[in-house]
Order: sequence, then C-alpha cells, then structure tokens
Amino acid sequence: MSATRSTTASVSGDRLRAVKLRVRCAGVSAWRPRRAPETVDEFRGNYRYNWFHAAGLSPVACRLSRNLHPAVIGVQRDPARVTGDMRSIISPVIRMDRVAKSFGGKRALDHVSATIHPGQFVAIIGRSGAGKTTLLRCLTRAVTAGSGAIRFGDVDLATLAGRELRHHRARVGMIYQQFNLVKRLRVIDNVLVGRLPHLTGWRRWAAVGRWFEPSERAIALRCLAHVGMVDRVWQRADTLSGGEQQRVAIAKILAQNPRVILADEPVASLDVHNGRMVMDTLRRIASEAGLTVIATLHHVDYARGYADRVLGLRAGGLVFNGPPAELTEGMLVDIFGEYPAPLATAEPALPDAAVA
Repeated sequence: MSATRSTTASVSGDRLRAVKLRVRCAGVSAWRPRRAPETVDEFRGNYRYNWFHAAGLSPVACRLSRNLHPAVIGVQRDPARVTGDMRSIISPVIRMDRVAKSFGGKRALDHVSATIHPGQFVAIIGRSGAGKTTLLRCLTRAVTAGSGAIRFGDVDLATLAGRELRHHRARVGMIYQQFNLVKRLRVIDNVLVGRLPHLTGWRRWAAVGRWFEPSERAIALRCLAHVGMVDRVWQRADTLSGGEQQRVAIAKILAQNPRVILADEPVASLDVHNGRMVMDTLRRIASEAGLTVIATLHHVDYARGYADRVLGLRAGGLVFNGPPAELTEGMLVDIFGEYPAPLATAEPALPDAAVA
C-alpha cells in the first residue's frame, strides 16, 4: 500500500514538475516571488523578466517603444518605420447632425451639430448639467439620440444593433474621472483588461486566471511605455498616486485598440501637477497616434492649452465651436454664465489651522 502511494506521489510530482516547466517556458509568472526585485541581477533572475523577453522586448526597449496599434504592435519592427506608423490616421470622421436628447421633460441636448476630424483633440466645456456627459454617452451609443444623426465615417450609430453595436462600443475607449481600476490587481493586469474584447474561445476563459499570451502582454507593455508607466508594471494599482492611476487607465484604453478616445472629466479629481501630466499624455496620443480625443473639461485653461478645438455647451445647446484662440472673455461668460476662475486659483486654499 505504501509502495503504491509512493509511486502515485512520484508520478504526481513528475507531472507537477512538468507542468511547472511548461508554464515557466511559456513565461507565465505563477511561481515568481511576490517581492519586487531590487537589483538588476535579481530582476533578470525573476520570472517576470521572462515576459519582456518572451515578447521580444527588453525593459529598456519597452521604455523607448511607442508602438500602440495593429500596424505597429509586431514584436520585431524596423525602428525607422515606427514614426510613420504612429502618424497614420486610424480615427474616423465624426459627424453630429442636429443631435437632440431629452430625459423626461428636460432637454439635455438641443440640436447639436459639429464635425470632428481624425487626430483632433477636442475639448467640451460648459457648466454642470450643460449636456457634456450626455453628448459623450451618445457617441458611445450608451444612450440613443432622440433625434438627429451621429455618424462615425459612413456608419450611422442609430442603425447599430447586436454584434455591430458591441463592436462599436469596444472600439470607443472611455476614460472616467474615477479611474475604474481594480485596486488589488497589478498595473499590467489592469491594462490587460483592455485586451478582453479581442479574446475569443479558450483564451477568454484563460484570462479569468490572468493568463495572457506573450503577444498580448507585449501590447500592454508598449501601452504602459507610451504613458510613461512601464516602471510600475508589477505594482498594485492601489499603491499609485491619482495621476499615475489615471495614466494606467489611459494605457488600458490604448490596449483596447480604440478608434476614438472619450474622456469624461479625466483631471477633475487631480491636482494641477498630475492633471497636466494626464493632459500631456492625452495630447501626445492625439498628435502621435492619430487618435481623436474628445474630453469634457471644467477648467478653461486646460482647453486653451491642449485642445485643437473647443465645443462650448450651455443648457444643451452648442454656443461655441472653434479654436481656443477665439475663446474671448465675452464668449466664456456666454458659456458659463460668468467668467470662470483660472486654473491656479481653482483649487481651494488650505485653512490657516491646516497650514500651521
């Protein structure tokens, strides 16, 4: 009896070692040490390091890589072609034709018409309740416009249903004020959530156990490199600052491979320094990747400093549509009802007791 148990244990042990060997060869980090490496040699000896090399990358290469989208996410790329690929236009022309939406007896959007060209950074400004978020929700088809038409290229969003509607929503990246990260997961695991719409069959089930192919992890690493967060790959999300969490959220959206990025008050909960870092990242995405970015903003200074174009909403109606240079004091009063406070004084000062 003991001999049988010994033989069974030996066979089970051999199988376990074989499984571990196969997993290690595949680059899966299930048996890696929990503690983050502190030296270069320790990092090289860690299984986490295998992920970089399994994807054909090194940590330094990940920092320098700016490949984001299908045309440029190949493991081996000619560096001379990266800039050209990054500047290729991938966003469609967005046309809004007299878009209106009402909730009960209140009109949230009042016949809004605008055309947004690929690669533009568009800021939507206005007071709370002006219809900014409703307009973004209409663009994602989270809600359907009551009248009028919204077209992405030649596609009328009102005609989408079923699989086509799900495909549209998967190709529109949405960034929220609350970051929407799983705090207990590592940074790279949060970014890999953006790859879920592209997984099918057994790969989707494997993702439940946080198993992704090296090619998927390579995409996540490159997206983190683009937002300057590749050195935080293995940290838990709840150990990051607010600005860092928002940049990880942007990397997650980039991993989703969107055609358009929508941002609903992405810097409202951040201080000025972190807010500018996030806005710099969004501005670079629009400039270098050819992605259209549409962001709702409360602070006019951000709109003036980063946007190519500004849409001003008041009571659901479009009262301004033009470049930031044309935002005069009189126009701002028309949009907000009063002249908005500058960004430097928008944050409340600490009371004297707190300063002491």
